[in-house]
Amino acid sequence: MGQNEIERYAGAILNDPRFQKLRSFEHHGPANTVYDHSLAVTRAAYRIACALHLSEEETASVVRAALLHDFFGYDWHSERFRRFVRHYSGFRRLTHMHGFIHGHIAAARAKRVFGLSDRECDAIARHMFPLAPIPRSRIAWIVTLADKAVASKEVTLAAGDYIALAYHRVFA
Repeated sequence: MGQNEIERYAGAILNDPRFQKLRSFEHHGPANTVYDHSLAVTRAAYRIACALHLSEEETASVVRAALLHDFFGYDWHSERFRRFVRHYSGFRRLTHMHGFIHGHIAAARAKRVFGLSDRECDAIARHMFPLAPIPRSRIAWIVTLADKAVASKEVTLAAGDYIALAYHRVFA
């Protein structure tokens, strides 16, 4: 999916300074930002939507939801976020970790900032299944599957980078 298709469905989102700020947040490794990840998930979700021959309206919803699925707006690697999680203990601490809460935060923020539909926000809120409730629509399943595929690749690449770095420190 090229830049033209993304802009056709979500140009206002792409050009918004709040979306551009996602470039400053590391995500799945030091070479990956939330912005990079969001674009990669959008491309994958768009390809799935095209393969399923979704309507123009549904494809546009897939693109918007995929683009904003991680629009949570904070650095989840920061000490500030760690302090937030430490306010809780036991099971409540677990359920307040980033993986469990960021979909709902991103959905609320996307609705407030960009006026996304309830269906698009539901896809965003549920994209972390099984840490979030099960997706209820095609849009939600597409965003979930695209995110899992892209995140798996990014985390694997990041792990390889960390292993290479450790190897270099030990044997170089």
